[in-house]
Amino acid sequence: MTAVSGPPQGGRAKLADVAKLAGVSVGTASKALNGNGRMRPETRQRVLAAVEALDFRPNQHAQSLHTGRSWTVGLMTTDGIGRFSTPVLLGAEDALGAGKISVLLCDTRGDAIREQHHLRNLMDRRVDGIIVTGRRTDPRPPLTGIEPIPTVYALSPSTDPNDMSVVSDDRSGAGLAVEHLLATGRTRIAHVTGPAHHAAARDRAQHTVELLEHSSLALSTGRVHFGEWSEAWGRRAAEAVLRAAPDTDAFFCGNDQIARGVADRLRESGMDVPGRVAVVGYDNWDVMALACRPPLTTIDTNLAEIGRQAALRLLDAIGGNPEPGVCTVPCRLVVRESS
Repeated sequence: MTAVSGPPQGGRAKLADVAKLAGVSVGTASKALNGNGRMRPETRQRVLAAVEALDFRPNQHAQSLHTGRSWTVGLMTTDGIGRFSTPVLLGAEDALGAGKISVLLCDTRGDAIREQHHLRNLMDRRVDGIIVTGRRTDPRPPLTGIEPIPTVYALSPSTDPNDMSVVSDDRSGAGLAVEHLLATGRTRIAHVTGPAHHAAARDRAQHTVELLEHSSLALSTGRVHFGEWSEAWGRRAAEAVLRAAPDTDAFFCGNDQIARGVADRLRESGMDVPGRVAVVGYDNWDVMALACRPPLTTIDTNLAEIGRQAALRLLDAIGGNPEPGVCTVPCRLVVRESS
Protein backbone atom coordinates (compact mmCIF):
# COMPACT_ATOMS: atom_id res chain seq x y z
CA MET A 1 0.00 0.00 0.00
CA THR A 2 1.34 3.43 -0.89
CA ALA A 3 1.78 5.79 2.05
CA VAL A 4 -0.47 8.85 1.92
CA SER A 5 0.17 12.16 3.61
CA GLY A 6 -1.47 15.54 3.18
CA PRO A 7 -4.80 16.26 1.50
CA PRO A 8 -5.59 14.51 -1.79
CA GLN A 9 -5.04 16.25 -5.09
CA GLY A 10 -7.92 18.48 -5.97
CA GLY A 11 -8.37 20.18 -2.62
CA ARG A 12 -9.68 19.53 0.84
CA ALA A 13 -9.95 15.94 2.06
CA LYS A 14 -13.40 14.41 2.45
CA LEU A 15 -14.67 11.88 4.96
CA ALA A 16 -14.62 9.26 2.19
CA ASP A 17 -10.88 9.86 1.78
CA VAL A 18 -10.36 9.30 5.49
CA ALA A 19 -12.40 6.07 5.37
CA LYS A 20 -10.46 4.78 2.36
CA LEU A 21 -7.06 5.43 3.94
CA ALA A 22 -8.13 3.87 7.25
CA GLY A 23 -9.59 0.84 5.49
CA VAL A 24 -13.07 1.28 6.98
CA SER A 25 -16.51 2.29 5.79
CA VAL A 26 -17.59 5.92 5.70
CA GLY A 27 -20.08 5.13 8.47
CA THR A 28 -17.36 3.71 10.70
CA ALA A 29 -15.12 6.72 10.04
CA SER A 30 -17.99 9.02 10.95
CA LYS A 31 -18.66 7.12 14.18
CA ALA A 32 -14.97 7.25 15.13
CA LEU A 33 -14.89 11.03 14.69
CA ASN A 34 -18.24 11.59 16.37
CA GLY A 35 -17.44 9.32 19.30
CA ASN A 36 -20.52 7.25 18.44
CA GLY A 37 -20.82 3.49 18.37
CA ARG A 38 -18.71 0.67 19.77
CA MET A 39 -15.51 -0.21 17.96
CA ARG A 40 -12.06 -1.56 18.67
CA PRO A 41 -9.63 1.09 19.97
CA GLU A 42 -7.24 0.19 17.14
CA THR A 43 -9.96 0.97 14.57
CA ARG A 44 -10.65 4.35 16.14
CA GLN A 45 -6.92 5.13 16.28
CA ARG A 46 -6.52 4.12 12.62
CA VAL A 47 -9.25 6.56 11.63
CA LEU A 48 -7.69 9.32 13.73
CA ALA A 49 -4.30 8.63 12.15
CA ALA A 50 -5.88 8.97 8.70
CA VAL A 51 -7.43 12.28 9.78
CA GLU A 52 -3.96 13.56 10.69
CA ALA A 53 -2.33 12.21 7.53
CA LEU A 54 -4.94 13.83 5.28
CA ASP A 55 -5.30 17.00 7.37
CA PHE A 56 -9.05 16.35 7.36
CA ARG A 57 -11.07 19.17 8.91
CA PRO A 58 -14.75 18.44 9.56
CA ASN A 59 -17.23 21.29 9.53
CA GLN A 60 -17.69 21.66 13.28
CA HIS A 61 -20.63 24.06 13.05
CA ALA A 62 -22.54 21.73 10.75
CA GLN A 63 -21.68 18.75 12.94
CA SER A 64 -22.86 20.55 16.07
CA LEU A 65 -26.21 21.36 14.47
CA HIS A 66 -26.56 17.80 13.21
CA THR A 67 -25.47 15.93 16.33
CA GLY A 68 -26.31 18.37 19.12
CA ARG A 69 -22.74 18.07 20.40
CA SER A 70 -20.36 20.84 21.45
CA TRP A 71 -17.15 18.98 20.49
CA THR A 72 -15.62 19.92 23.81
CA VAL A 73 -14.63 17.80 26.81
CA GLY A 74 -13.93 19.10 30.31
CA LEU A 75 -10.92 17.91 32.28
CA MET A 76 -11.22 18.66 36.00
CA THR A 77 -8.16 18.25 38.21
CA THR A 78 -7.19 18.83 41.83
CA ASP A 79 -3.49 18.84 40.85
CA GLY A 80 -2.68 22.56 40.83
CA ILE A 81 0.99 22.18 39.86
CA GLY A 82 0.20 19.74 37.06
CA ARG A 83 2.71 17.11 38.18
CA PHE A 84 0.22 14.30 37.54
CA SER A 85 -2.60 15.97 35.58
CA THR A 86 -0.41 17.30 32.74
CA PRO A 87 0.69 13.84 31.48
CA VAL A 88 -2.92 12.63 31.83
CA LEU A 89 -4.12 15.66 29.84
CA LEU A 90 -1.53 15.06 27.11
CA GLY A 91 -2.58 11.44 26.82
CA ALA A 92 -6.24 12.42 26.61
CA GLU A 93 -5.48 15.00 23.93
CA ASP A 94 -3.65 12.36 21.89
CA ALA A 95 -6.89 10.38 21.74
CA LEU A 96 -9.25 13.35 21.35
CA GLY A 97 -7.21 15.88 19.39
CA ALA A 98 -7.19 14.11 16.02
CA GLY A 99 -10.97 14.09 16.16
CA LYS A 100 -10.88 17.88 16.67
CA ILE A 101 -12.39 17.69 20.13
CA SER A 102 -11.24 20.54 22.38
CA VAL A 103 -10.29 20.00 26.02
CA LEU A 104 -11.21 22.59 28.67
CA LEU A 105 -8.89 22.33 31.69
CA CYS A 106 -10.35 23.26 35.09
CA ASP A 107 -8.20 23.31 38.25
CA THR A 108 -10.31 22.87 41.39
CA ARG A 109 -7.28 23.02 43.74
CA GLY A 110 -9.02 20.43 45.87
CA ASP A 111 -11.76 22.89 46.85
CA ALA A 112 -15.36 21.58 46.72
CA ILE A 113 -16.85 25.05 46.08
CA ARG A 114 -14.42 25.71 43.23
CA GLU A 115 -15.25 22.28 41.82
CA GLN A 116 -18.97 23.08 41.73
CA HIS A 117 -18.22 26.44 40.08
CA HIS A 118 -16.20 24.78 37.30
CA LEU A 119 -18.82 22.08 36.94
CA ARG A 120 -21.57 24.64 36.37
CA ASN A 121 -19.44 26.37 33.75
CA LEU A 122 -18.80 23.09 31.94
CA MET A 123 -22.50 22.27 31.96
CA ASP A 124 -23.32 25.77 30.66
CA ARG A 125 -20.89 25.14 27.81
CA ARG A 126 -22.74 21.87 27.13
CA VAL A 127 -19.56 19.77 27.13
CA ASP A 128 -19.95 16.29 25.69
CA GLY A 129 -18.15 14.63 28.58
CA ILE A 130 -15.85 15.14 31.56
CA ILE A 131 -12.58 13.52 32.65
CA VAL A 132 -11.80 13.92 36.36
CA THR A 133 -8.23 13.49 37.60
CA GLY A 134 -6.05 14.46 40.54
CA ARG A 135 -2.68 14.07 42.22
CA ARG A 136 -3.52 11.07 44.41
CA THR A 137 -4.71 7.52 43.82
CA ASP A 138 -7.24 7.66 46.67
CA PRO A 139 -10.83 7.00 45.54
CA ARG A 140 -12.91 10.17 45.42
CA PRO A 141 -16.65 10.85 45.63
CA PRO A 142 -18.30 11.08 42.21
CA LEU A 143 -19.42 14.40 40.77
CA THR A 144 -23.05 15.18 41.53
CA GLY A 145 -25.79 16.64 39.38
CA ILE A 146 -24.23 15.62 36.05
CA GLU A 147 -26.21 12.46 35.29
CA PRO A 148 -26.70 13.24 31.56
CA ILE A 149 -22.97 13.92 31.01
CA PRO A 150 -20.64 10.91 30.57
CA THR A 151 -17.77 11.10 33.08
CA VAL A 152 -14.54 9.11 33.46
CA TYR A 153 -12.30 9.25 36.54
CA ALA A 154 -8.57 8.99 35.74
CA LEU A 155 -5.88 8.09 38.30
CA SER A 156 -8.20 8.93 41.22
CA PRO A 157 -11.07 6.42 40.85
CA SER A 158 -14.67 7.09 41.79
CA THR A 159 -15.99 5.47 44.95
CA ASP A 160 -19.03 4.38 42.93
CA PRO A 161 -18.30 1.02 41.24
CA ASN A 162 -20.87 1.85 38.57
CA ASP A 163 -18.78 4.80 37.37
CA MET A 164 -16.01 4.53 34.77
CA SER A 165 -12.50 4.77 36.24
CA VAL A 166 -9.00 4.31 34.79
CA VAL A 167 -6.14 3.79 37.27
CA SER A 168 -2.51 2.75 37.44
CA ASP A 169 -1.89 -0.87 38.48
CA ASP A 170 0.13 -0.42 41.69
CA ARG A 171 0.34 -4.17 42.19
CA SER A 172 2.12 -4.61 38.86
CA GLY A 173 4.35 -1.63 39.68
CA ALA A 174 5.44 -3.03 43.03
CA GLY A 175 5.91 -6.42 41.39
CA LEU A 176 8.24 -5.01 38.76
CA ALA A 177 10.35 -3.28 41.42
CA VAL A 178 10.62 -6.28 43.75
CA GLU A 179 11.27 -8.74 40.91
CA HIS A 180 14.00 -6.48 39.54
CA LEU A 181 15.74 -6.24 42.90
CA LEU A 182 15.50 -9.99 43.50
CA ALA A 183 16.85 -10.67 40.00
CA THR A 184 19.92 -8.56 40.80
CA GLY A 185 20.59 -10.64 43.90
CA ARG A 186 19.10 -8.36 46.58
CA THR A 187 17.45 -10.12 49.51
CA ARG A 188 17.55 -7.51 52.31
CA ILE A 189 15.09 -4.95 50.95
CA ALA A 190 13.76 -1.95 52.86
CA HIS A 191 10.58 -0.12 51.90
CA VAL A 192 10.38 3.63 52.54
CA THR A 193 7.23 5.44 51.49
CA GLY A 194 4.82 8.33 52.10
CA PRO A 195 2.00 8.94 54.61
CA ALA A 196 0.07 5.84 55.68
CA HIS A 197 -3.23 7.63 55.07
CA HIS A 198 -2.45 7.89 51.33
CA ALA A 199 -3.74 4.99 49.25
CA ALA A 200 -0.61 5.01 47.09
CA ALA A 201 1.64 4.50 50.13
CA ARG A 202 -0.58 1.85 51.72
CA ASP A 203 -1.17 -0.12 48.53
CA ARG A 204 2.44 -0.16 47.36
CA ALA A 205 3.59 -1.16 50.85
CA GLN A 206 1.05 -3.98 51.10
CA HIS A 207 1.97 -5.33 47.67
CA THR A 208 5.68 -5.16 48.51
CA VAL A 209 5.24 -7.15 51.72
CA GLU A 210 3.08 -9.76 49.98
CA LEU A 211 5.53 -10.15 47.10
CA LEU A 212 8.47 -10.63 49.44
CA GLU A 213 6.54 -13.17 51.50
CA HIS A 214 5.77 -15.06 48.30
CA SER A 215 9.57 -15.39 47.87
CA SER A 216 9.97 -16.44 51.55
CA LEU A 217 11.53 -13.07 52.40
CA ALA A 218 10.66 -10.17 54.68
CA LEU A 219 11.51 -6.47 54.81
CA SER A 220 15.04 -5.92 56.11
CA THR A 221 13.85 -3.92 59.14
CA GLY A 222 10.71 -5.99 59.67
CA ARG A 223 8.38 -3.08 58.92
CA VAL A 224 7.37 -0.45 56.37
CA HIS A 225 8.77 3.03 56.95
CA PHE A 226 5.87 5.46 56.40
CA GLY A 227 6.66 9.20 56.36
CA GLU A 228 6.46 12.04 53.83
CA TRP A 229 6.68 12.34 50.05
CA SER A 230 9.96 14.26 50.33
CA GLU A 231 13.72 14.01 49.87
CA ALA A 232 14.21 15.08 53.49
CA TRP A 233 12.22 12.07 54.66
CA GLY A 234 14.24 9.82 52.35
CA ARG A 235 17.49 10.98 53.97
CA ARG A 236 16.15 10.48 57.51
CA ALA A 237 14.65 7.11 56.65
CA ALA A 238 17.91 5.87 55.11
CA GLU A 239 19.70 6.61 58.38
CA ALA A 240 17.01 4.83 60.42
CA VAL A 241 17.03 1.77 58.15
CA LEU A 242 20.82 1.40 58.24
CA ARG A 243 20.89 1.74 62.03
CA ALA A 244 18.24 -0.97 62.41
CA ALA A 245 19.49 -3.25 59.63
CA PRO A 246 23.05 -2.47 58.50
CA ASP A 247 22.98 -5.39 56.06
CA THR A 248 20.18 -3.81 53.98
CA ASP A 249 21.20 -4.15 50.34
CA ALA A 250 18.28 -2.40 48.60
CA PHE A 251 15.72 0.35 49.08
CA PHE A 252 12.39 0.30 47.26
CA CYS A 253 10.86 3.74 47.73
CA GLY A 254 7.25 4.88 47.37
CA ASN A 255 8.17 7.77 45.06
CA ASP A 256 11.17 9.32 43.31
CA GLN A 257 11.59 12.18 45.78
CA ILE A 258 12.06 9.76 48.66
CA ALA A 259 14.42 7.64 46.54
CA ARG A 260 16.57 10.63 45.66
CA GLY A 261 16.85 11.52 49.35
CA VAL A 262 17.85 7.93 50.14
CA ALA A 263 20.48 7.94 47.38
CA ASP A 264 21.89 11.26 48.64
CA ARG A 265 22.25 9.93 52.18
CA LEU A 266 23.87 6.70 51.03
CA ARG A 267 26.36 8.62 48.92
CA GLU A 268 27.15 10.97 51.82
CA SER A 269 27.78 7.90 53.97
CA GLY A 270 30.29 6.58 51.47
CA MET A 271 28.15 3.67 50.35
CA ASP A 272 28.43 2.57 46.73
CA VAL A 273 25.14 2.74 44.82
CA PRO A 274 24.36 0.27 43.34
CA GLY A 275 27.42 -1.82 44.29
CA ARG A 276 26.64 -1.98 48.01
CA VAL A 277 23.00 -0.83 48.04
CA ALA A 278 20.50 -0.57 45.16
CA VAL A 279 17.78 2.09 45.08
CA VAL A 280 14.49 1.96 43.15
CA GLY A 281 11.92 4.77 43.07
CA TYR A 282 8.36 5.14 41.82
CA ASP A 283 6.68 7.54 39.32
CA ASN A 284 9.53 8.11 36.80
CA TRP A 285 9.43 11.86 37.42
CA ASP A 286 12.30 13.04 35.21
CA VAL A 287 13.05 16.05 37.42
CA MET A 288 13.92 13.68 40.26
CA ALA A 289 14.97 10.48 38.51
CA LEU A 290 17.50 12.03 36.13
CA ALA A 291 18.89 14.50 38.67
CA CYS A 292 19.54 11.72 41.18
CA ARG A 293 23.13 10.56 41.55
CA PRO A 294 23.33 7.97 40.20
CA PRO A 295 20.29 8.30 37.87
CA LEU A 296 17.36 6.47 39.37
CA THR A 297 15.81 3.16 38.42
CA THR A 298 12.08 3.68 38.88
CA ILE A 299 8.55 2.57 38.05
CA ASP A 300 6.71 4.53 35.37
CA THR A 301 3.00 4.78 36.19
CA ASN A 302 2.09 5.37 32.52
CA LEU A 303 0.08 8.54 33.20
CA ALA A 304 -0.23 9.44 29.52
CA GLU A 305 -1.72 6.02 28.78
CA ILE A 306 -4.17 6.49 31.66
CA GLY A 307 -5.28 9.74 30.01
CA ARG A 308 -5.54 8.09 26.60
CA GLN A 309 -7.58 5.18 27.90
CA ALA A 310 -9.83 7.55 29.85
CA ALA A 311 -10.47 9.56 26.68
CA LEU A 312 -11.23 6.45 24.61
CA ARG A 313 -13.67 5.18 27.26
CA LEU A 314 -15.27 8.62 27.34
CA LEU A 315 -15.71 8.57 23.55
CA ASP A 316 -17.43 5.20 23.81
CA ALA A 317 -19.69 6.53 26.57
CA ILE A 318 -20.56 9.62 24.53
CA GLY A 319 -21.48 7.25 21.72
CA GLY A 320 -23.90 5.44 24.02
CA ASN A 321 -21.67 2.51 24.97
CA PRO A 322 -20.31 3.16 28.48
CA GLU A 323 -18.22 0.49 30.20
CA PRO A 324 -18.72 0.87 33.97
CA GLY A 325 -16.01 -0.32 36.31
CA VAL A 326 -12.30 0.14 36.88
CA CYS A 327 -9.75 -0.26 34.09
CA THR A 328 -6.14 -0.72 35.25
CA VAL A 329 -3.14 0.41 33.20
CA PRO A 330 0.10 -1.58 33.70
CA CYS A 331 3.24 0.15 34.93
CA ARG A 332 6.69 -0.30 33.40
CA LEU A 333 10.16 -0.61 34.87
CA VAL A 334 12.74 2.01 33.80
CA VAL A 335 16.24 0.72 34.64
CA ARG A 336 19.00 3.26 35.25
CA GLU A 337 22.30 3.26 37.12
CA SER A 338 20.94 3.12 40.72
CA SER A 339 20.30 -0.63 40.54
